[in-house]
Amino acid sequence: MKKGVSDRIIDVPQASIWYLHHSGFAVETAGHFLVFDYSCDKPEGEGRGLENGVVTPCLLDKDKKILVFVSHGHGDHFSHVIFDWQKDRPDIAYVLSSDVKPKVRQNVPNSYFVLPYQQLRIDDVTVKTYGSTDIGVSFLVEVDGLKIFHAGDLNCWYWYYESTPEELKQDRESFEREIQKMAGEQMDIAFFPVDPRLKEYYHMGGEHFINRLRPDIFVPMHFWEQYDITRKFAERMEGLSTRVVSLYHRGQKFIYEKGERKNEI
Repeated sequence: MKKGVSDRIIDVPQASIWYLHHSGFAVETAGHFLVFDYSCDKPEGEGRGLENGVVTPCLLDKDKKILVFVSHGHGDHFSHVIFDWQKDRPDIAYVLSSDVKPKVRQNVPNSYFVLPYQQLRIDDVTVKTYGSTDIGVSFLVEVDGLKIFHAGDLNCWYWYYESTPEELKQDRESFEREIQKMAGEQMDIAFFPVDPRLKEYYHMGGEHFINRLRPDIFVPMHFWEQYDITRKFAERMEGLSTRVVSLYHRGQKFIYEKGERKNEI
């Protein structure tokens, strides 16, 4: 019997992705729900839910395992509200950068504190950590046939208007060395900073990352409410095999299907 379209979709790894805020994202795969760097629990507009940029575990699929990732303890990447989610989902697991540990005010079951260059297995999910050019870690997560990278504060922080030429050289070389450590890693989805505070050098880190590692899709982050920077970066990267997603609002959803990409806004 000829294989139908529905069979093909079932066989292809895919993910639903929501932009939450700044560097925060939710990713739903076949058997898991992942949350990265959740920092803002105030919804965009009325109501609470993913469509408003907030996570409400009581509304999530009870059959899917929830993993929450925190790349570091800066306030724009971390909120203590994530630990309240255990009330609705006591099975939730947390993967936290080691610098977050002193900030945790209660006992957190199913928590893993990590340093750069470690690997751990949580049931059927593999997590690799890489370094950062600021603080904390970056994550490479293999789940349900997908490889998902979240950079945290890993970027080429080229603060040309407040740094010496020697400092700029060191910052750039430090970033390039970190990317080199990932050589050979395959990535389907990558969340990576495109920060407008770097002014005309906003693209430097993301462009180098794409040229060296070629993720299937690249999702800009770390831009606060300056959404235009995501479209500007997407236009700059046109013509490459990596597709750059443009973001427009909190709660924006798009679907990734391995080998066949599309946006759903």
